[in-house]
Amino acid sequence: MNKEDFIKELAKLNIKLSDEQLNKLENYANFLIEYNKHTNLTTITDINDIYLKHFYDSLTIVKATDFTRVNTLIDVGSGAGFPGLVIKIVFPNINVTLLDSNNKKITFLNEVISLLKLENIKTVNSRSEDYALKHLDEFDVVTARAVTDLQGLTEICLPMVKVGGLFIPLKGNVDEELKYSYNIINKLNGSLVNNIDLTLPDDVSKRSILVIKKNSKTPSGYPRSYSKIKNDIEKRSKIK
Repeated sequence: MNKEDFIKELAKLNIKLSDEQLNKLENYANFLIEYNKHTNLTTITDINDIYLKHFYDSLTIVKATDFTRVNTLIDVGSGAGFPGLVIKIVFPNINVTLLDSNNKKITFLNEVISLLKLENIKTVNSRSEDYALKHLDEFDVVTARAVTDLQGLTEICLPMVKVGGLFIPLKGNVDEELKYSYNIINKLNGSLVNNIDLTLPDDVSKRSILVIKKNSKTPSGYPRSYSKIKNDIEKRSKIK
C-alpha cells in the first residue's frame, strides 16, 4: 500500500488527514526503518508494508467507536507505537499513554514523540499488570494490538477502563480465544458489544476488532498477578 492508496483507503474509514498529519506519518515510517537497522522493533520494514500493516491496520480501530469523543486512551504493549502513536497523530484531541515493559521500545517511542513534536502523550515503562493495579477505572479506551492471549489480556486491560468506557483489542482470528474469555469479561463487569471481522486491502489474513464495554467498577482483587493469569491459560491449554 503506497501513500496514495493509504489516503484512498482511509477515506473509506471516513478519515481525512491534513498534510501535516501525513508528513508526521511519513517521518514516523522513515525513522522506524532507520532505527530498526540497529534496534529490532518490527519485522515489517518495507515502507508500503508499514502503511498497510502498521498504519492502516492500526486505524481500523475507528470501526469500533467515535474517537473524536475519546479523551483518554492507553495502548498496552505499545511496542513501536501501534496503534497508540498512530491514533495520537490522527486524533490529536486524545490524551494518550503508551505502556510497554521493554525499555528499548520506550526509548524509541520517546524519540518519535520528540521528532514529531507531539503533545499530551506520555510513555510508561512498566509491566502492564502492575500499572493496571494503580490505574483502575481510569481510561475512556484501553487498546492493545496483537498482544498475548485474549483471556489474560482482558484481565489486565479491562480493569483500567472507566465505567462506560471501552476495551478494544485488535487481534488476528480471535474465535478460539474468545470462547475462553467470556468468563473473565463477565467477572470484570464487562460485556462484548461488538466483534468486527475484516481483512486488510490486498491481504487475506483475518483481523478481529473486539469492543468490550465496562458496565461497573472493577471488582476487588483484579487484575491478579501475572503468574496466576498465566497459570489459568496454561491449564486451559492442557484441557484442550
